[in-house]
Amino acid sequence: MPATPAATEPAAEAPRPTTTPAPPTSGRWKVWGWVIGIGLPLTVINLLGIPYYTASAAVRVRHPWHAMLRPSGSVGLVAGIIAVLIFVFLWLYPLRKRFKRLAFLGSLGKWMDVHVTLALALPLLLAIHSAWRADGLIGLGLLAMLVVIVSGVVGRYLYVRIPRARNGVELTREEVANRRRELVGSLAITTGLSTDVVQRTLDIAPAPAEEQGVLRIFGRLLADDLFRWKRRAALRRRWASVAPAGQPLSKAALADAVRFASQEISLVQQVRMLHATQRIFHYWHIAHRPFAITALVAVVIHIVVVMAVGVVGF
Repeated sequence: MPATPAATEPAAEAPRPTTTPAPPTSGRWKVWGWVIGIGLPLTVINLLGIPYYTASAAVRVRHPWHAMLRPSGSVGLVAGIIAVLIFVFLWLYPLRKRFKRLAFLGSLGKWMDVHVTLALALPLLLAIHSAWRADGLIGLGLLAMLVVIVSGVVGRYLYVRIPRARNGVELTREEVANRRRELVGSLAITTGLSTDVVQRTLDIAPAPAEEQGVLRIFGRLLADDLFRWKRRAALRRRWASVAPAGQPLSKAALADAVRFASQEISLVQQVRMLHATQRIFHYWHIAHRPFAITALVAVVIHIVVVMAVGVVGF
């Protein structure tokens, strides 16, 4: 029985909605929108405060912005409080991953998006709170936190390259195969080509990945990203100039066809590199956690000391 357009909607047809496969690029632009929306005003504050932040300590105390931008000032203190609240919130994500009974709080994928977005805002908040001066223990904590944030960006990069359902749960190979069949079928319906022609057009024959070192694996992942981007652009040009199956595609159909093709190529790349990506992701967890604990200890000590001696700015 031939596939129908409705069969390409996994959320409506999948027997287990909680494992409906998410598109490989799902949420990517939404996350960047959040990052820009949160990071832009914080960046503006840091840029506007350059005259104060670059001044010496003796000049700062007489600066008209001192009451606002010092660590205990109206802006600096609020930035510090928000940073602490975000830092505490970030530790809820490991709890959400560990305890399945917390699934009612949202999917792992959404938690990961929020986790990464808020973590990227932390350096800007800490820079405002510290007035760009971090010495002693809090300086160590800030350094550890920056390492955690950078490693978190790497972790996000690896996370989205493991096939997952919309709820963030890793897909089985059978579920990946079903998703690939749906994508190829959707692309065949959209373009009017047969599934065999679609697969030959995409050139998606999987090749097993050999055992490689960490740098080679990251190099291969980046090369896959570049290949997928170039392939998507080439298919868009081809299908826009030469109508598949002799029928011209509308703009909406062309956009759908390119999207389906990109998702299928991405899934093939993910499956081919799955073992290597999972191995690196395991090592990443081992390296990420100690720095996160170091940052947590430094923040707790800083708060205890400040509360013990009183909030003091320079």
